[in-house]
Amino acid sequence: MIIILRADATDEQIEHVLERIERLGLTAHLSRGTYRTVIGIIGDEAKIAVAPLQAIPAVAQVVPVLPPFKLASAEAHPKPSIIEVGHVKFGGGYVGMIAGPCAVESREQMDAIGSAIRDGGANILRGGAFKPRTSPYSFQGLGEDGLKILRDTGNKYGMPVVTEIIDPRHIDLIHEYVDMFQIGARNMQNFVLLTEVGRTTKPILLKRGMSATVKDLLMSAEYILSQGNPNVILCERGIKGFDPETRNLFDVAAVPAVKAISHLPIIVDPSHATGRLDLIPCCALAGVAAGSDGVHLEVHHCPEEALSDGQQSLRPEQYAQLAGQIRDLVTLFDKKISPVGEASQ
Repeated sequence: MIIILRADATDEQIEHVLERIERLGLTAHLSRGTYRTVIGIIGDEAKIAVAPLQAIPAVAQVVPVLPPFKLASAEAHPKPSIIEVGHVKFGGGYVGMIAGPCAVESREQMDAIGSAIRDGGANILRGGAFKPRTSPYSFQGLGEDGLKILRDTGNKYGMPVVTEIIDPRHIDLIHEYVDMFQIGARNMQNFVLLTEVGRTTKPILLKRGMSATVKDLLMSAEYILSQGNPNVILCERGIKGFDPETRNLFDVAAVPAVKAISHLPIIVDPSHATGRLDLIPCCALAGVAAGSDGVHLEVHHCPEEALSDGQQSLRPEQYAQLAGQIRDLVTLFDKKISPVGEASQ
């Protein structure tokens, strides 16, 4: 940590800062320059809080050397983490292929979509059983019945399954059925929920909030990691912009930005990022080209009848074409896609 003192700091004020640092068992190095006096701190930064130091009148700025997201940082884990969801790997040269409808609607619907995306190249099935909707009158999901359908479909077609969790009270129930929890954009900073899922052993797919910075996303991941669960996969799903041409602003630069400072895998969700069928394929490929460790896509066999997000759901034939292009790009970058598992009889 580096403390930059005000130009008019007195000797007494400087001595006060030095004494404060030494009382914490840290070593302070004072450097007097022509225009500024700087104090370098050597030791465990966790022992010292930034806010109290900034309250000292002589202090102009406090600059932490290490990021606040210690467990999520590349310094803490120099090699990229590989997260396994069932037999499917994300990160460290592996690219995951998540696909499925926004919501589980019926057993027939999930069977049709599960078969199609398995044949198209997906290796993880997604589907919402509990849906956080803007309107209280919109379809809210099938609950446990939806979880049973999702699990059975995943087993039938040899794919691990992921669903969104919106309430800490649902953890035990959902834990019984899924291979990975999803924390949606609206809950990225639901710190109670993050803490509770951090105490489970399931992998967590953490989506970036609609107004969150990259560091906000990593700090939310830190909540999960700090509870002992190291299996976090980040997701760039678009942030709020001012242009109504797309549902959100697809921040593809977030992918390499995260990889520069964190060891956690990050995937892209161009379905929610753009909300436009004509833009989803090119944005998915852009995400992979930027270094994404996976692609999350909404697929529905009959989008016009979908109870949620039909306007941004690819048809099976569209998904198959895009998945083929993704595989070609993955091969070009010398990466791998885990194969689909064995289907149950």
